[in-house]
Amino acid sequence: MRMLSQDEEKDADVEVNWEDQQRINTFSKMNLRVQSLTAELETAKREKEALDDITTELELADDDQPVIYRVGEAFMHIPLEAAQQRLATEQEAIDVEVARIQDAVDECQASMKELKLQLYSKFGTSINLD
Repeated sequence: MRMLSQDEEKDADVEVNWEDQQRINTFSKMNLRVQSLTAELETAKREKEALDDITTELELADDDQPVIYRVGEAFMHIPLEAAQQRLATEQEAIDVEVARIQDAVDECQASMKELKLQLYSKFGTSINLD
């Protein structure tokens, strides 16, 4: 435990008005959203890696042998070319999803940065947003 300096003591006396509380609440909501989106992004990236691995494996498969392909809850035997086309479609979809999630994360972080500047300029060291 340490004693506050006079500057820190002055920072602690800043009054929190309604607008400030709304900014703090918004920052908190965005922080939770970023955490949720980051987890979602990691899941999408793992799925993308799995699709890339499957695509690589299918390049080594025989052209005349059918491939077991998962469709929903079931597995089907389909020709290699059809499986490769389906994988390409799924990879494009996951790429779009990853880009969408990353854009949302970037947008939230930009808004959070702006809110941090506003809140730290008013409250100084008496507020912790990290």
